[in-house]
Amino acid sequence: MTVKTSISLTDSQEAFARELVERGRYPSLSAVLQHGLELLRSETELEAAELAALRELLKQRRRGAFVSIEKGRARTRAMIAAKKTGDDL
Repeated sequence: MTVKTSISLTDSQEAFARELVERGRYPSLSAVLQHGLELLRSETELEAAELAALRELLKQRRRGAFVSIEKGRARTRAMIAAKKTGDDL
């Protein structure tokens, strides 16, 4: 189902959309805007999924054992040294 609606665009947005239609990339201005909204929906859904994954990772990390700052720094130095010598940890 489609719904007719009225929107406002800046001059440059309208010119860009018309250019895409004139180049044959889209059949109409509506198609340009529909595609733009679908891209925005996908981006928003991806951001939400990434945020949920990060929250879950943080939750798991909080439940795990903590490493002291000294131990963390020592591990980091060891990883850097291994990379410089070509060894993998």
